[in-house]
Amino acid sequence: DAEAAAVAASLEPYLSTLGADRLPLLARYAVQDVAFRVVGTGSVGTRSYVVLLLDHRGEPLVLQVKEARPSALAPHLATAGFPVPPAEHEGRRVVLGQKRMQVVSDILLGWTTVDERGYQVRQFRNRKGSVDPAALAPDQVDDYGRMTGALLARAHSHSADPRLIAGYCGKNEELDDAVADFATAYADLTEADHARLVEAVRSGRIAAETGV
Repeated sequence: DAEAAAVAASLEPYLSTLGADRLPLLARYAVQDVAFRVVGTGSVGTRSYVVLLLDHRGEPLVLQVKEARPSALAPHLATAGFPVPPAEHEGRRVVLGQKRMQVVSDILLGWTTVDERGYQVRQFRNRKGSVDPAALAPDQVDDYGRMTGALLARAHSHSADPRLIAGYCGKNEELDDAVADFATAYADLTEADHARLVEAVRSGRIAAETGV
């Protein structure tokens, strides 16, 4: 109960991270329940909550309050010759990064603090689409690669001066070849790692349930 109360209370300072035009919308809602959410593989070890809010007509709004950890790149900045930024609110860092790279962000994207830990807050709704590359025809794989590459490039062009990025990439195919070489080497390594895992399971060195 104390944990749920702390999460619900954190929504008040979260409001100050939103634009003033969002506040009348959220003023219609009241917190009804808080639940702990089991996160996916990429977020294992982080705290994540979902908060159910209802308006006067019983219409729901579900917010996710997700812990934001320090960047995995931060410890390597000094070695790479970049200045190390001062410690800041990790939720704020993540949210501002998302807003910079996304053309359109969640209108309720913001940040807050729970028990001195930084969190990002966003609407909880899964509208992600997915494509299985293995199910595509060869000509479709090429289209899929171009499309995803273009989307990724557009996002990165928002994070820095696109002229600087274009100058770094250059006009020849040196960077293209380097990325392709890395991709094929990474794929080979992944297949080799999987083969070693299968062999370890087969020999009984690692216990695993197969055929799931």
